[in-house]
Amino acid sequence: MLLAAVFGAVIGLALGLLGAGGSILAVPALVYGVGQPLQTAIPTSLAVVALSSLGALLPRERRTAVRWPVALVFGVAGIPAAFGGAALGKLVPQRWLLLAFAALMVVVAVRMLRGGENDTGACRTQQGGINWRTCLPKSVFAGASVGALTGLFGVGGGFVIVPALALLLGLGAQQAVATSLVIVLINSAAGLAAHAGAADNIDYRVLLLFAGAALVVSVVAARWAAKLDASTVRRWFAFVVLAVAVLVAAAAITDPTALG
Repeated sequence: MLLAAVFGAVIGLALGLLGAGGSILAVPALVYGVGQPLQTAIPTSLAVVALSSLGALLPRERRTAVRWPVALVFGVAGIPAAFGGAALGKLVPQRWLLLAFAALMVVVAVRMLRGGENDTGACRTQQGGINWRTCLPKSVFAGASVGALTGLFGVGGGFVIVPALALLLGLGAQQAVATSLVIVLINSAAGLAAHAGAADNIDYRVLLLFAGAALVVSVVAARWAAKLDASTVRRWFAFVVLAVAVLVAAAAITDPTALG
């Protein structure tokens, strides 16, 4: 049970600092660290990430860093896709899905390390508003893509959401992190519903200990993250994405069921 708290703290640290990294780390932690079967670890991780995302969001929401219209459009678009992804995940071999996901993370990390926070057709206008003509279709497409990943892998999708918000939609680094937490919360709830059949097997003692540690640490880490500049957050995020990409690829090669 102590390991559940330790791993929960790690998940909370990732979410608090980066607005991402939760369930893609939580699932292997629950499987290998806590000893849960995969079908129980996936809904447990989604519940943990939803709660810790809420904790990491609260300090940022008071600073009005969240772009709520983008978050809601992005998140709502992912709900039906999460159910579709869950159904598709039962048909496609997990090895190939995980290898493709690892390759995607490498591409995202390299782009973030090269810079280019603003992209052509970004959501932001020169006055700081939202250009919905270009933002809406991109938000819907990106949100549906992330929702599908949530259903496929049982992850909140933060590792894709943050770079999508920063590079595709043109949000600043801190805005992207804060907005991603809202989207992760929505996606995790949708993913949990998509895996509702497996939720009956959740060990609520592990869930409460894991989620409690993640929630406390995510709140503290979110306050600390406000002191970091945007370029530092982006570099840290890119290096973490690369590290996790290696772990995901290794899991896919050696144990294709490791991450769901």
